Amino acid sequence: MKIAKGLMPFLLIILAVICLTGCSHVDKTDVQAVITNELDLLKNLDSDTTQKYVSYKELFPDATKEIKLSNEVKEVFSLFFQNFDYEILSVNVDNDKKEATASLRLSTIDAASLAKDYGEASLKNAILKAADSEEQATEKNTDSMEERYLLLDQLLSNNNYATVERECTVELCNKGSNDDKDEWEIIRSHSLENNLVGGLMTYLSDNNLLSPEETLTVYLNTLKTMNTEQMGNYLGIESLFNTSDTDKNSIAAALVELFHSTFDFNISSCDEESYNAVIQTKITTFDSNAILTAYQNELDTYLSSADAVIDGSVKRYEKSMQLLLSKIKSNTATVQTAAVFHLTNDGVSWKLQDSNAAIGNAIFGTLSSTPVSEEANDTADSSEQN
Repeated sequence: MKIAKGLMPFLLIILAVICLTGCSHVDKTDVQAVITNELDLLKNLDSDTTQKYVSYKELFPDATKEIKLSNEVKEVFSLFFQNFDYEILSVNVDNDKKEATASLRLSTIDAASLAKDYGEASLKNAILKAADSEEQATEKNTDSMEERYLLLDQLLSNNNYATVERECTVELCNKGSNDDKDEWEIIRSHSLENNLVGGLMTYLSDNNLLSPEETLTVYLNTLKTMNTEQMGNYLGIESLFNTSDTDKNSIAAALVELFHSTFDFNISSCDEESYNAVIQTKITTFDSNAILTAYQNELDTYLSSADAVIDGSVKRYEKSMQLLLSKIKSNTATVQTAAVFHLTNDGVSWKLQDSNAAIGNAIFGTLSSTPVSEEANDTADSSEQN
């Protein structure tokens, strides 16, 4: 009996420990069940759960034009979470504070690559939008939420992004009114939203998402895709590119075609200091001087002939344009020149500071305006009258 009485306190302590451990295990199981239930809905592409944890406004908080939750926007999240997965690593419960934390390993889309692709595509669209407008000479990102999501949808539909892993902590609180009924709930936060989308929010808001070199590359590569009208608007070469003169239009179209076939560039160096960057490049394009030299030689021969006097001013002008067009189309000479570009980071992204007209002059050289004028025709007319 004495032995039994001596063991009683010890047994009571063991029983208390078992009860506490059992309760703790039950609490952890409840927390795990809540997390599993919620994140499984994300895996199953449940749109209501997606919007519960990832608001469509949070990805682009600077957008001023909001939209209703259209099917296109829902499709973006479906594509984004199609390979989403998770693993619960550990759970800690504090019953006194009615709080819990869980450590998770998330498998998400490679948001860093997606964000960079989005940054490049968005900048290209902004440049082309500026090029389509005769009034707007500089690029400006769209304020439309819908356009941004349509761009994301296009990227997610056309590209295969890898899956990456990241660890995060989820916080929960017990909303139960008494000790007999637990109601664990995941605490929604910006950090949780950002982790669930693989850090996409952080990447998209990074003003260095595209480096100065990457930004300039988008600018120059986009020039290669512009048609004659866009190039005239964007580069400010109205005298040659924006005209109702049929002959000048033919020359402009030939120059753009020649530009597309010869233009290339190489970035030599980038000197970045604070919010400013200076990039040294080598630009390869058609040799405008070679074209003009060949044109001028043939034009001089023509103007010194009797045919030029007989033709009259109108035909001489037409002949001059024909000669120039011929030399542009037959040109195979290229030239490589050094070009310096200046960029500034305005806190949102890197912006090219060089004027569009200066870029146009660097590319087209002396052919940025037509060398054909009425002077030669007037001179020939004067000779004819004398």
